[in-house]
Amino acid sequence: MTDPVITARMNTLITGNFEMADRIRVHNWSKTPLGPIEGWSETLLATVNLMLHSPFPTILSWGEEMVFLYNDATISTLTLKHPKALGADYRDVFHEAWDVVRADLEACFYRGQTAVRDNVFIPILFNGVLEDHYWSYSLIPVYENGRIAGVYDAFRNTTETVEGARRLRESEERLKLATEVARLGVFVWETGVDQVSWENDRIYEIFGRNREDGPVNGAEFLRDFLHPDFHDAYRDAVQRTLQHGAPLRFEGLVYRSDKAIRHIEINGNLQPEAAASQGRILGTIRDITEVRKGEADLRESAERLSELAAIVASSDDVILSKNLDGIITSWNDAATRVLGYTAGEMIGTSILKLIPEHLHSDEKTIIENIRAGRRLEHFETVRLTKSGQLLDVSITVSPVKDALGRVIGASKILRDISTRKRMERSLLQAEKIAATGRMAATIAHEINNPLEAVMNLLFLLRPKVSDEDGLNYLATAESELGRVSHIAKQTLGYYREHAAASVTSLAEIAEHAITIYEPRCTAAGIAVEKSLLSSRKVVLRRGEMMQVISNLIVNAIYAMPGGGTLSISVSDTTTPADGIALNVADNGAGIAPDVLPKVFDAFFTTRATVGTGIGLFIAKNFIEGHGGQISIESHTQLEKHGTTVRIFLPLHTAYA
Repeated sequence: MTDPVITARMNTLITGNFEMADRIRVHNWSKTPLGPIEGWSETLLATVNLMLHSPFPTILSWGEEMVFLYNDATISTLTLKHPKALGADYRDVFHEAWDVVRADLEACFYRGQTAVRDNVFIPILFNGVLEDHYWSYSLIPVYENGRIAGVYDAFRNTTETVEGARRLRESEERLKLATEVARLGVFVWETGVDQVSWENDRIYEIFGRNREDGPVNGAEFLRDFLHPDFHDAYRDAVQRTLQHGAPLRFEGLVYRSDKAIRHIEINGNLQPEAAASQGRILGTIRDITEVRKGEADLRESAERLSELAAIVASSDDVILSKNLDGIITSWNDAATRVLGYTAGEMIGTSILKLIPEHLHSDEKTIIENIRAGRRLEHFETVRLTKSGQLLDVSITVSPVKDALGRVIGASKILRDISTRKRMERSLLQAEKIAATGRMAATIAHEINNPLEAVMNLLFLLRPKVSDEDGLNYLATAESELGRVSHIAKQTLGYYREHAAASVTSLAEIAEHAITIYEPRCTAAGIAVEKSLLSSRKVVLRRGEMMQVISNLIVNAIYAMPGGGTLSISVSDTTTPADGIALNVADNGAGIAPDVLPKVFDAFFTTRATVGTGIGLFIAKNFIEGHGGQISIESHTQLEKHGTTVRIFLPLHTAYA
């Protein structure tokens, strides 16, 4: 297979420095139903990048062919199937598990049914050997253009958790039995001749017999006293002892002489063989009716507590508890993972350490509700991590009560919803973009007719203008009207320029833009300083570059309502590689630090009455589309204020 060349464009499509990101970039997708990466839909690219950046094992099945993509965390599950699984059919990759997961996957893909499963038994091939494993997984349909295009599968191997819980229960039961203090009846059973000697009064009490009645031998015990449901188990236990020397262990129900049913336990050992004691078993019998009833109640309670402890320990959500003074008393592993603090750092400290100062009043309200015994559910707020990051979270707080029903504290479940919030914001932005896109075609159509009329009028005017300056002005007007027509087609960035890129001088484009806007700058009291030193020519889309420079100049003009200095430079550079650097700087008021990271977001603007908030968004898309970079630096201090936008274009752009 010949690996495709990883272009700068491809690096922007598939992001991240991960093994699977690299493998996806170089995979020959042309031989799969997905086709080349450059032709992948925005939905597919976004979902693949979301999968690659997930820290959890995640699989994406795309299309009816269920084309198989996965992230780095999945490699350990695939073992020998990696990397051949990439681009294969899901049904072929996990053929050994298909019959188990088929119903969920097909329900998700064909009917859009989300599936969440915990601790499902699914045997799977590990290093070529079929092994028994337990899995928890969630299947989410991925929609594209109103239909289901794929299935997003996040999963986790829970085998160790399930088996550990089972071993823990067994260990607890043995410990309870070993520590029981019991009243025992003692017997000696000569199995060879089936003679039994009862050695104390307690054994007579257990069976409801008098000493005058005498003991019962093995045959009588089986026939007249042991409940029929336990006959086979009793015979098996005795056979194991006599044939293999194993300790005699039996528990079952017996009928006393008064027909009352009791629960007994028999423990014994086979004595060393000797002529006089061949087949002799020394043992004890204990009436454990009340013990077993109490144990059943305790076991049920202990199992609930054990399950709760396991849930808390293995939960992906932060679970902590605090007293009524807001002091943290417990802290699970997820709390360390999400918030950054260890249990040792947080237990005994105030919950206010996690709450931003401006939200401290919320904690008072929460404590008041807890004191009143009220539960707070799915309260969305923000919390502060150890690194200082503000995290979007959803919290549920429940009162904790003592045996008398008094509220003594609170348990809190905190879920990190930052990813969901980001997706909601992205969805909102996508909806805005979609709505604007629908308007774009109408705007372009409606503007085109009057533009045609103006162009015709200029054409008619040309013969009537004879002086050279007038003809130059007409030529400039016609050029700018042509650009307006082109921008109308590019309205709000939803139309990409279809004209072929050409070898062009960025300095010449900048010179042309300055010529157009210099009169406006002069009228606004803005001095224009230019340094167009680069003579390099690169392959560009001239219209897009003109729009980028125009947007930056207009932004600078708005930033200096009282006049100032606009500096524009174009120079050759070797940083970060051979190419051309364009800088547009002003000494206006500057952009506040808290909004500076948002200036490249669609529809974000610092001007309330003018501007759409998409100028820099479009500029960033155009520059990155050429394989370049754009950055912004701004200061608002009195002694140093202004904004500088820096653009880098490589000698060999994406259109070269």
